[in-house]
Amino acid sequence: MKLQPDDRLNIWVSSPQKPSLAVPFNLGIEGYEVDTRGRIGTVSTEQESGYRVDRDGYIDFPVLGKVHVEGLTTQELSDRIKETLKQRRLISDALVSVTLLNFKVLIFGEVGGVGILSVPGDKLTLIEAIARSGGLGRNAKMDEVWVIREEENGRRAMVVDLRTVSMFNSPGFYLQQNDIVYVKPKVAPRTALEDRLWQVASMFLGAGGTVISLIILFRTYGN
Repeated sequence: MKLQPDDRLNIWVSSPQKPSLAVPFNLGIEGYEVDTRGRIGTVSTEQESGYRVDRDGYIDFPVLGKVHVEGLTTQELSDRIKETLKQRRLISDALVSVTLLNFKVLIFGEVGGVGILSVPGDKLTLIEAIARSGGLGRNAKMDEVWVIREEENGRRAMVVDLRTVSMFNSPGFYLQQNDIVYVKPKVAPRTALEDRLWQVASMFLGAGGTVISLIILFRTYGN
C-alpha cells in the first residue's frame, strides 16, 4: 500500500542502547523516566495525533524536517528514516515503526451500513470491511463484489467471488487505502419514482378491487 496525501501516520522512533536519543523524534513526549529496575522509558503528555501527509506528499518530521513520503510503503518509510538517522549520526541503532492512523475505504451496495469505513492500523480484508459495515444484505450477489482501486496508471476494477476459496488469492481481498467496495444486488432496487408509481398503482388496484366486490355482492343478493 502506497502512502498518499491526507494520510495520517504514527511514527515511533526508539533506541535500545540510548532511549533518551529518540525523545526529540516522537510527538507528545515531554521527557523520560527511570523505573525501579533502572530501565528508561518515555513520558507522554498528550494523545498521539500523527503526521499528516500534505498535498505535495511531505510530512514535517522533528529534527529531519521535510520528508517526502508519497508513493512509499510504511516499511519503506521506516527504512528511509532509520537510514537517515544513521547517516546523520543521530541514532546508530534506531528502531522505527510506521503505521497508518486513518485507513479508510468507501463501501456501498447491499450491505448493512453504507458509507466511509475508518479503521485503525493499515490492514483490512474485504470480509472484515463487510462485517464492520453490518454484513451482507439479503439481496447481495455474493459472486460479484467489486473492489475499485486507484493506481498509478488509473483505476483498476476487481470482481471477487465470496463463495469460493479463490477470493483469498484475489488482489482485492486485502483492501488498500481509499479503495471503493461495491456489493452488487441480485435484483436492482426500485428507484424513488418506481416506488411512487407502485404506491399509486396499488391504491387504484385496491379501489378497483373494492368496487368489483360491491358489484358482485349487489348482483348476488340483489336478485
